[in-house]
Amino acid sequence: MSDGDAESRRPGPTAAEVSAHFDALYAGDEAVWSGEPNGALVDEVSDLHPGRALDVGCGEGADAIWLAQRGWHVTALDVAKAALTRAEQNALQAGAQVQWLHAGLLEAPLAGEAFDLVSAQYPALRHTPDNAAIRTLMRLVAPGGTLLVVHHADVDVEEARAHGINPADYVSPDDVHLALDEDWVVKVNERRARHISGGAGARHTHDLVLRAQRVG
Repeated sequence: MSDGDAESRRPGPTAAEVSAHFDALYAGDEAVWSGEPNGALVDEVSDLHPGRALDVGCGEGADAIWLAQRGWHVTALDVAKAALTRAEQNALQAGAQVQWLHAGLLEAPLAGEAFDLVSAQYPALRHTPDNAAIRTLMRLVAPGGTLLVVHHADVDVEEARAHGINPADYVSPDDVHLALDEDWVVKVNERRARHISGGAGARHTHDLVLRAQRVG
């Protein structure tokens, strides 16, 4: 067996290890992200009628707060308790009401077809043989609702692997696109420039953006 085969078959981190990793990310005193809503969210959602929204992997809460301020009833989840603590404080300062949920996507107690918008901005959702993460994203969208999945384009694979991350292990917008069936209409599926003022993601210059509407 080659080294490449060994790498591809190496088990991924456990849920507890993932939570610990992200808790460590948010353990410092400084904000990790810019504090601004993600540009793709603003571009794709501004014209939608507010309803029920789910923010998957909400981090410090900028997207959830932006949605709530525009009339959405927002549920926001993250595996990192430290991130949610920051998000709650940020929402309090902004006067925004959000339901915060400490859970991963697959473990979250969420009813199917419950959301008019499911937004997954740069989510760390691992591939599984049964495509559980992709199926869950799709299942949560109500008929007529929108699924928005965004990830960084042009990821440096070797750099990511040097930090213990194999991008191929994680769900991308293209993976979700391939899973969509006749119950969905793709509205946007493109690579676009990304503009952000600061934070840990500022070095990424382009995004992959998938927006689809559930019609069935």
